[in-house]
Amino acid sequence: MTTASVNKKRISLISGSAFHFFHDGIADGLAVFLPLWKASFGLSLTRVGLLVTCFEGATGFFQIPAGFLGERFGERTLLVLGTLITAFCFISLGFVGGLISLVSLLFFTGVGAAVQHPIASAMVSQAYNDNGRRMALGTYNFSGDIGKFIFPALAAVALPQIGWRQVSVGFGLIGGILSVALFIILGHAKVGESVYDEKTRKPPLKTNDWGVVNKSAFATLSLIGIVDTAVRIALVTFGPFLFIQKGIQVESVGFALSIMFIGGAAGKFVCGALAERIGIIATVMITEAITGCGILLITVLPLPYIYLFLPILGAALNGTSSVLYGTVADFVDTQRVARAFGLFYTFVIGAAAVAPPIMGSISDMIGVDEAIRLIGWIAFSTIPMAVILARQMIKLDSE
Repeated sequence: MTTASVNKKRISLISGSAFHFFHDGIADGLAVFLPLWKASFGLSLTRVGLLVTCFEGATGFFQIPAGFLGERFGERTLLVLGTLITAFCFISLGFVGGLISLVSLLFFTGVGAAVQHPIASAMVSQAYNDNGRRMALGTYNFSGDIGKFIFPALAAVALPQIGWRQVSVGFGLIGGILSVALFIILGHAKVGESVYDEKTRKPPLKTNDWGVVNKSAFATLSLIGIVDTAVRIALVTFGPFLFIQKGIQVESVGFALSIMFIGGAAGKFVCGALAERIGIIATVMITEAITGCGILLITVLPLPYIYLFLPILGAALNGTSSVLYGTVADFVDTQRVARAFGLFYTFVIGAAAVAPPIMGSISDMIGVDEAIRLIGWIAFSTIPMAVILARQMIKLDSE
């Protein structure tokens, strides 16, 4: 392998990880703003959930178009443009004057964020297609968890000093600077350019249009991802309100989330290594069992013990997604990775869009404690799905 190709691989991984760091950081960083927006605009928990739906819904809806556009125009153009849109909208959120403008900006923030997962995942996956793909995708996923830790922590430090509007502007400026820097780096290395013409000259694929070569396993994997994501986003959205009920100051919610997310970052590595050692099925079953039990446990633990337990819960909560995302490429053709990731992320982010308003309505009716307990019970439903996935994978290997 030449030095130039090695450098391209590294730049693809570093750049993809940088985009993931920013987008995942501000996506989960939204949870820090939700209690403040609830107070500022007099919102019910159902409406708080709908705010998340505006962002996640737009992100989910544009996953598939992003995958196709990435094939046509190249990863670099889509990633930079999407990040600039997200950054501009976050800056604009600092000047929002009412609920309608807040909802509109969150929608367009989600549109810009939609490109990151399918395009950056595909860029990294294709760069390491020959070997080391699972490790590269694990590193890429880990970078997102670092963002999830850093951005809420920054917000928690800055909010008492300068307020949520200035923090929002600051997050947007970080995204703008990052976009310009990565555009220059990727352009200089000629990474992320369109290969549309090259692909059109290749013979037709012997798969369906999405490139999925194992439909049943891909469908089950997607279903596990849907439930896992719904559980995670529901907990991240309404967990802060549980923490506030237990005595955490509104401005300090970011610290609690950061503790959970730093556990999630560690979980990426632990679960990746565990999956290599005992297999993805056993790993998913273990992490989902810990997730379900952990969510039930935080509803009854006193506040000091919650702080101690949150890293463990975060490790299980985010570790599952790392295993799932790293497995997607096992079921698709290498020529259609971007659109297959777009399809998968449409499913899981669609779940992230639907879950918050549903759980918000339930929280308004029965209380935050009971709603979060329900989230914990839902997490257990992924365990029998993992058993089904194991049988589908064994069947494919025997054919």
